[in-house]
Amino acid sequence: MLLSLVEAPRRSYDSDLRWQDPLVMEPVDGHEGVFSIVIDVPPGYVQYKFIVDDEWRHDDDQQLMPDPLGHLNNWKFVKEDLSEEVLLPLPVPPASHQQLMEIDSRNNSPAMPGMGHIPAHQPDLKSSRMQIADFLAKHTAYELLPESSKVVALDVTLPVKQAFHALHDQGIPAAPLWDSARQQFVGMLSASDFITILRQLGSNGASLSEEELETHTIAAWKEEKALQSSEIGARRPLIYAGPDDSLRTVADKLLQHGVATLPVLSISAEDGNIPRLLHLASLSGVLKCLTRNFYNFNIPIFTWQIGALPIGTWAGPGKGGRRPLSVLKANASLSSALTLLLEAGVSSLPVVDDNGALVDVYARSDITALAKDRAYTRLQLDDITVSQALMYRQDASGVAGTAGVRCHYCLCVDTLRQVMERLAQPGVRRLICIEAGSKRVEGIISLRDIFSFLLS
Repeated sequence: MLLSLVEAPRRSYDSDLRWQDPLVMEPVDGHEGVFSIVIDVPPGYVQYKFIVDDEWRHDDDQQLMPDPLGHLNNWKFVKEDLSEEVLLPLPVPPASHQQLMEIDSRNNSPAMPGMGHIPAHQPDLKSSRMQIADFLAKHTAYELLPESSKVVALDVTLPVKQAFHALHDQGIPAAPLWDSARQQFVGMLSASDFITILRQLGSNGASLSEEELETHTIAAWKEEKALQSSEIGARRPLIYAGPDDSLRTVADKLLQHGVATLPVLSISAEDGNIPRLLHLASLSGVLKCLTRNFYNFNIPIFTWQIGALPIGTWAGPGKGGRRPLSVLKANASLSSALTLLLEAGVSSLPVVDDNGALVDVYARSDITALAKDRAYTRLQLDDITVSQALMYRQDASGVAGTAGVRCHYCLCVDTLRQVMERLAQPGVRRLICIEAGSKRVEGIISLRDIFSFLLS
């Protein structure tokens, strides 16, 4: 790497040397007042700074980035093939949850949310996607199985009410359905089903009364749901994966069928072809497997800023192929919130104040909190507000329903790698992109958004 400066120092510091020993810069022959130095550094981002008259300084004419303390450093991106000129988006140091909450309105990055364009160097994009696809193709669903865990399945003869109580008590958003008569897994029961039932209970044409929830079985309700939607005779088979299926196959099935989880089933002649439930696979598990192996990758797009990529749902008119963002006000009715969740086809919506600042998040899975003490039998969805529904969630979980517990954040200047690492953390299904300082919601990035981009 070549560093040069005009009318400058005789010393410079390099981040690869951990800012310890200064490197002496030499005059360039034939160029008065110009100093330079050649440094041998590994490929990747390198930060550096100069010392002028015993003071730390950066060069305003070269590329700049802030460090975690707010100081500006110069930076370069070094590639193995030095013949290829490269200019990638500015890297941003990782920010903790607390740092994100305390960040001020200082933001010197050129990336803006909603730009939705892919940076230059399409070969980097293509090679990055090929590396990821190759990794997913070489690893199997068996690697998603934890060393020790429990998997919950529900029998189709279980009353609907007990089924949703079970989802709430186990703290899970969905469960596979087991048909004992057929000795097969026949579907999934999810929070979306509970939303549908509650909306029906509040309408004149409800197919189930509150009393019927006590005795009506899952199988009977699924049958009625199929009849209402003209699915009978063309019912979708259970979407599942085998332990030997590749992670690419798992990810593709989750994306193509629009499901959040799918069962991993082992079916063998030794077991009489009776499926054994091993795990519930999700994009979160696939991403966790991917991030565990980041150190094996040299993937350029991981350093690109999330705000400059066509990933996620963003406030304002959709740009660059992105979807516009829907948000909720805390005083909106729960009925309107559930309708918006279903119509928008999303798993959650940010809850904002009058200034558009993030207050909380309401997700489809939160609806199961109303199963506690049969709260749904005493409430009208049009009368209860989102804020009140969030309090039911707090009472049900025993955890304060604050943004500090529930919400996970990012900034539009965070790199793709930083976003992926946060999404791979347990319990994180989405990141809310906020504006530094005001906490105004700018967008939301889900696991599905990440994989749709990586595998497109």
